[in-house]
Amino acid sequence: MPLSCPPCCFIHLQLELSTAQMIHQARRELLEEMCRSYTRKRRVLIPEDIKHLIVDDQHGLLYCYVPKVACTNWKRVLMVLTGDGRYSDPLDIPANEAHVPGNLRTLSEYTTAEINHRLRNYLKFVFVREPFERLVSAYRNKFTRNYNTAFHKRYGTKIIRRYRADPQPEALEHGDDVSFEEFVRYLVDPQTQLEEPFNEHWERIHSLCHPCLIHYDVVGRYETLEQDSRYVLQLAGVESQVRFPASGKSTTTSEDMAAQFFRNISPLYQRKLYNLYRMDFLLFNYSAPAYLKFRFS
Repeated sequence: MPLSCPPCCFIHLQLELSTAQMIHQARRELLEEMCRSYTRKRRVLIPEDIKHLIVDDQHGLLYCYVPKVACTNWKRVLMVLTGDGRYSDPLDIPANEAHVPGNLRTLSEYTTAEINHRLRNYLKFVFVREPFERLVSAYRNKFTRNYNTAFHKRYGTKIIRRYRADPQPEALEHGDDVSFEEFVRYLVDPQTQLEEPFNEHWERIHSLCHPCLIHYDVVGRYETLEQDSRYVLQLAGVESQVRFPASGKSTTTSEDMAAQFFRNISPLYQRKLYNLYRMDFLLFNYSAPAYLKFRFS
């Protein structure tokens, strides 16, 4: 904020911060209450638990990235903050470069003592999203885009082979026409997670970021991304160094769009999918979508 700013600007900023503090305190308290209610037993963090936590040692930040929740732009912001001055505008960083391993350090790379120090002293934040909108967004990105051939080969061919009656040879070879119904069947099939962990793009947020083991200072929401991102940067004292990029996308998955995808999913599979993602709904205070067609007990 410029030094010439009149007093009313500072008053407005203080009001904005105090309002944000109350909102985020309420979110943290609700999260802690849900953790007490639904977590049977606390356990010790293991390296696998913290591989999604990105570290900014210069500014004392820990960010748990969640795919399909603005993580590309948050990684870009952190690359600006931790970089050597090569970039000053996050949007100058190509999206694929933001995801290159090694461009940003993760907490799992540190010693136990260093990990504990950072968990105790750094500003910890995570961004969450309505679970089914995030899931539909992941499906649209990974299974309906021509350029995602690696996902088509890795997951699409398997899904088609397992769940499609009389698949065409082309579909078995390329795996590029997986339907949302087939994707849902894959997710709720108990055999899927017995074979391997979920891919991070559809893994549950609580399984990626462990909010009942790590006490996050800020739980931002995709639905209030701009305000919550500004609040994080203000808390970190870096709002004058970098701005979180404004969303320019008009194709973002919305509730109405998610409802269209769920229209052909049977009530039985809707229930199974809701049960799979239930903890994300509960922990982050998302209501079950109105478009679901099964009765809640």
